[in-house]
Amino acid sequence: MRIYNTLTRTKEEFIPLEEGKVKMYACGITVSGEAHIGHGYQALIYDIMRKYLEKKGYKVTYARNYTDVDDKIIAKSKETGIPADDYAKMMIERIDDVMCKMDIDDPSVWLKATENIENIIDFVSALIASGHAYAVPCGDVYFDVTSFKGYGCLSNRTVEDMLDGVRIENGEEKKNPADFALWKAAKEGEICWDSPWGKGRPGWHIECSAMNRAAFGEQIDIHGGGRDLIFPHHENEIAQTESLTGKRFVKYWTHNGLIKVNGQKMSKSLGNSLLLEELLEKYTNEAIKFALLQTNYHNDINITDDLFPEAERHLTEFYRVIKAVEDKFGKGGKGNAEIDVAFDKCMDDDFNTALALSYLYGYFKSISKKLNAGDNTCADDVAQIKKTYSLLGLFKTDAKSYLEKVEALSGEKEEIPAQVAELAAKRWQAKKDKNWAEADSLRAEIDGLGYVIKDSKDNYEIIKK
Repeated sequence: MRIYNTLTRTKEEFIPLEEGKVKMYACGITVSGEAHIGHGYQALIYDIMRKYLEKKGYKVTYARNYTDVDDKIIAKSKETGIPADDYAKMMIERIDDVMCKMDIDDPSVWLKATENIENIIDFVSALIASGHAYAVPCGDVYFDVTSFKGYGCLSNRTVEDMLDGVRIENGEEKKNPADFALWKAAKEGEICWDSPWGKGRPGWHIECSAMNRAAFGEQIDIHGGGRDLIFPHHENEIAQTESLTGKRFVKYWTHNGLIKVNGQKMSKSLGNSLLLEELLEKYTNEAIKFALLQTNYHNDINITDDLFPEAERHLTEFYRVIKAVEDKFGKGGKGNAEIDVAFDKCMDDDFNTALALSYLYGYFKSISKKLNAGDNTCADDVAQIKKTYSLLGLFKTDAKSYLEKVEALSGEKEEIPAQVAELAAKRWQAKKDKNWAEADSLRAEIDGLGYVIKDSKDNYEIIKK
């Protein structure tokens, strides 16, 4: 199994720090607003990575955090009049609810910044004691980027370039322009905690280093997040943690691509954010997943107007075939190991969901042919697809229920498949010709596809079972 490592910019064989065990951390959501499609995508990717590693036989401990105190949350608190801690709790509940609707599992360990204040203060104190950080009179604490020789290794930047491009803002007391805050002195009325440097709160970057250390110790196998976190967030995590421990913090750095909407970066300022709650009112969670996973996770995803409708259409066609097979042969298929082997080969190559999904079109074409020929091995194929691809969050719904859900979301009656409509027309002509044997044969074939014919005197109606 090979994983692309952002740090080395190559695919590397996956060998965990401890045989048979994987320590994995992914940066979660800053709870200043509703969950959008970017949040859902990142959570989906790392949920899939965790599950595939478990399929490979590893015991995975997967930690994920909520940033529940920062400048944006404090700004929302002032805007709404809700205390910052209450606002964060409210948003976490809402985000948890929508992730549940997306059918994305919880991590092994949930971490929150506000529940790790002592760990963060201890971490900052140790950095000051070792000469890598310094407190200033106003109560802020900064990390000295010039004290860490490896600074810039993840983003491939030099300290000199960063110092040239950054200015010290009025009121800051940094030694160097690129130094970043580990602890921020509280302003009047802000949420705060006592510390050796006065009342304040953590900087954004320090929380992940401190929580990682509390959850896992000095080193982890996999650290993930969106590509926008490479600099400065993950770069700063490396500097903080390795300055303290003297050890390589993360063995494999992984980053998913970003979301674009019709070619533009998704952002609140552009007004093109796609909220998960709103998307789930239009599409099934499986269609959203299918759409997102058709792109390699390293690459950006461009969400066009037809991306989710097309994904829903393909999944609906697949589910119609599944229903027809199960109606005719039942749900007791023995499976087809070749399908699972092909899937694992894709996922062993840096979790290549895009290639794994591309195989589905051929599989279902073959299944339809077998079904029409009366070959019951199509039931084995369906059973295996449902088992194997459930790891991606697909084909987990009863076929009849899925099709009813799609019909309810669309608000329209489900379109009759062209194959069924053609067979029904042939049957009607056979009846006119008094070719009763042919008519009965065609009726049976239509029944096998999950539809029945209701005849009237001058016409007929096709009805889904």
